[in-house]
Amino acid sequence: MERQIKYNNLWGSKMGMTETPLVEGELRTAEIYTTADLIVEYLYHLGVEFIFGVPGGAIEPLYNALARSARKGGPRAIVARHESGAAFMADGYARETGKLGVVCATTGPGSTNLITGVASALADNIPLLVITAQTPLPKFGKGALQDSSCSAIDTVGMFRHCTRFNTLVSHAEQLESKLISALMATHRIPKGPVHISIPSDILRQPSESKPHVRPEALLHDFTLKDKAALDKLNDELGKVDKIVLFLGDGCGPAAAEIMRFAELVNAPFATGPMGKRWVDETHPLYRGVFGFAGHQDAQDLFNNEDVELVLAIGASLGEIGTGGWADSLLNERMIHIDSSVEHFTRSPMAKLHVCGHLKAVFNKLIDNVQQARNWGRTWTGIPLEDHSHDNPFGGKFSIEDIDATVCNEAPIKPQRLFTRLAHILPQGTRTFFEAGNSWAWGTHYYQRPESDGSYRIAMGFGSMGWGIGASIGSALATTRNPTVCFTGDGSYLMSGQEITTAAQEKVPVVFIVLNDSVYGMVMHGQRLGGAEQIGFKLNQINYAAMVEAMGIEGIVVETPAELDAIDFDRLFNKEGPTLIDVRIDAEQVPPMGSRVKALADGESATPGG
Repeated sequence: MERQIKYNNLWGSKMGMTETPLVEGELRTAEIYTTADLIVEYLYHLGVEFIFGVPGGAIEPLYNALARSARKGGPRAIVARHESGAAFMADGYARETGKLGVVCATTGPGSTNLITGVASALADNIPLLVITAQTPLPKFGKGALQDSSCSAIDTVGMFRHCTRFNTLVSHAEQLESKLISALMATHRIPKGPVHISIPSDILRQPSESKPHVRPEALLHDFTLKDKAALDKLNDELGKVDKIVLFLGDGCGPAAAEIMRFAELVNAPFATGPMGKRWVDETHPLYRGVFGFAGHQDAQDLFNNEDVELVLAIGASLGEIGTGGWADSLLNERMIHIDSSVEHFTRSPMAKLHVCGHLKAVFNKLIDNVQQARNWGRTWTGIPLEDHSHDNPFGGKFSIEDIDATVCNEAPIKPQRLFTRLAHILPQGTRTFFEAGNSWAWGTHYYQRPESDGSYRIAMGFGSMGWGIGASIGSALATTRNPTVCFTGDGSYLMSGQEITTAAQEKVPVVFIVLNDSVYGMVMHGQRLGGAEQIGFKLNQINYAAMVEAMGIEGIVVETPAELDAIDFDRLFNKEGPTLIDVRIDAEQVPPMGSRVKALADGESATPGG
């Protein structure tokens, strides 16, 4: 079926239409422009380059539109091996670019396979557009293959609990307005994923619409500031001399301003495990990580009775980041500053809540402090602990088991692995830390001077497999920065097939597998908590040989000398991924004491290793 084209748009011709040669006296003719083409064109105007997913029958009209888009240089499809891997890739793409991550899946199991990845994005406030298909409307409730309508396996109902916006398009006329609502919802505070489910017959329908909403209106970050609370905060700062800061993952947009404020008031600071990515870990005021796998100096900082005021900034105050909601942090000395009102529900004991855009808040605080300093006001701060030497990274806080960081025995000590790689990986390397042992070792021992967010970890939902997919999505979006994924053998067995996507797309991600043939956190958690020793053993597997069978380079590392001999420059500059199978010492206990205590208090099981 064909129709006439009478106008051009920003693509140069109506997107999705294959133009035929112009014949004298005739207009151009083309394929029908569908609602699926309209969706893709909206994404093009938003600067989206990739749509991650797995094809299937009901979602095929969207893939048809993506094929037409790719031929014109617009958004193209990246095919994952499992829908959860696709969601993790979209997550990594969003973190790398600051753009919207987009993932799609077919109806039925294609949609349900997405849920873990979407839930992970919700927990970490990552903006994703999730597009799922439905069987054609006339087949709803009739037992059609993979029917997931409201009268069958209701996937829209399932996504209701892990998205910021969730809807079914039941008429083609609804699609554009619901798409706009979904896109705008991704950037409300708190940000997060949205879901729009579209029957395949609607995706195929012709459309006369074209995008008419400005991109900046769709994905706009509103700047908010509570002036009354900010005035109270200024009053509190004027009453005290000894201030400390606790930085969460949400402080990224204002990291430079927060550091300037800390220096002006001489405030030592610690971070949660996710917040460490926004600070220079060699900064003389930094006391390390508080909470899971953290440092004793950070604990000592908040236990110090001389501290008069604690500013918790951009912190969701969940279990992992607060050492199981430790009283030393969560008490009446705290002022909680955040852009998300929902985070204040976890700090009811705080002296004050200040809600606002963090950059605006701290720019105002800096102005006020500088004026006070001009009048001679100073803040004494908390004295630095007297350590006999700096830690191996140049930081001013102590780390555990320093001898293991320089041990040359085999199998390799994880402390040695992470300390060494922190020293030798190039500046700007994007590092992804998978749920499990990688979390603990990376949090405590992988310390860098960068404060650009290149250290990446997803502790909100703790999904195994996130790092594997997210590192691929990130690497697709940047050609300038090396990308490394640290993953345990348990996580790799769960989601390692996604390495073939990296191979297909020729992205040079380096996957470092901590090979100890156990679910490490499970094993050590059971031992430390006095539980039954069950369910933690894995096969002894040569992961390098596995990927070699897929046409991917694999390297086995059994000794520190072999680790030191790896030519990372070569690996980062070739076409395609590499897997490094590192045989680590399984008996080394990761720094996970706070998590074990939470388990002893009746919490759920740890992520695997």
